[in-house]
Amino acid sequence: MHTLIPMARSTRERWSGPWLRRGSGVVLAALLLQSACQKAAAPGGEAPAPPPPAAKADTNDKDKADEKEKADEGVKLTPEQIEKMGLVTQAAQAIDYAEEAAGYGVVVSHETIAQAAAELATAQATERLSRSALSRTKKLDGTAGALSADVEEAAAQKAEVDAAALTLTARRLSSTLGMNPPWKNGGNDPILQELAAGTIKLVRVTFPLGAVSGAKPASLRAARIGAKPGTGWKMTVVWDAPADATVPGRSFFALLKGSDAGEGERLQVWTPIGEATSGVIIPASAAVMSEGKYWCYIEKKPGTFERVEIDTSRPTAEGYFVTDGVSAGDKVVATSAGQLLAKESASGSEPD
Repeated sequence: MHTLIPMARSTRERWSGPWLRRGSGVVLAALLLQSACQKAAAPGGEAPAPPPPAAKADTNDKDKADEKEKADEGVKLTPEQIEKMGLVTQAAQAIDYAEEAAGYGVVVSHETIAQAAAELATAQATERLSRSALSRTKKLDGTAGALSADVEEAAAQKAEVDAAALTLTARRLSSTLGMNPPWKNGGNDPILQELAAGTIKLVRVTFPLGAVSGAKPASLRAARIGAKPGTGWKMTVVWDAPADATVPGRSFFALLKGSDAGEGERLQVWTPIGEATSGVIIPASAAVMSEGKYWCYIEKKPGTFERVEIDTSRPTAEGYFVTDGVSAGDKVVATSAGQLLAKESASGSEPD
């Protein structure tokens, strides 16, 4: 009995001591871990989001920088590639551009003008003859060849009637051809005679309300409907015309010389408004479209072509007027710009 009890105690101490200490260590580690988690938790009870992966962000930034550097470098070609692609450059030309107001015009039939001019010339001749007859009659007063008072009164009456007829004809003409036409010599004026003969065409121009304000336009530009922007004929002699009863707005007459526009033909008409702006002309063949925008290529240095965005909202006869991105004298690719775009976007094949 006495021998067995010490043996049992010794065995319990030998086995329980280490395991007891080990269990205490595990419990203590769990408590420490729980305490650390509670301290790291946000006041709202949510754990903070993990930090973004720095390596991935650095990679994206590097890719973007590489793409920008590549775009800045442009398209590089050898002289042989330039020749095979048929690339031709031309220097951007500096011009002054002014915004324009648009209207429409109608070429007036010269028959109407011819009839009015003939009536005016006839009235002038009749009035001149009556006046001369009255003047001769009055010169005979008190002489042996003096005419009777009845004859003199009849001559005076005819002179007044013919003068009134001339005034009426002139006013009728002004209602047709405007109050202040450029001719001053009546029916015998060279300009009126050329209009009557159809050598010079008369164009009645109407602009919508508010399109033209102030004084009459100094010049007009006319072209056929649907013609290329910037083309047509220039008209410099302009005067006020009676208002168009069918279209609210302001109307003018203008002389059209050296054109093949037909009588009764409708034309598009423009007049400059506002101050002129300085810029350059980009040839229409140089413009290419990509990503919903218009671009052109500039040869920054020999064999290197850089793509530049341009604004095509101001077309002209020679191309597009732009104020940003291109300077006067820059070498603009005027032909085969589409091949450059295909090469840059890697969607086209290498030139043979």
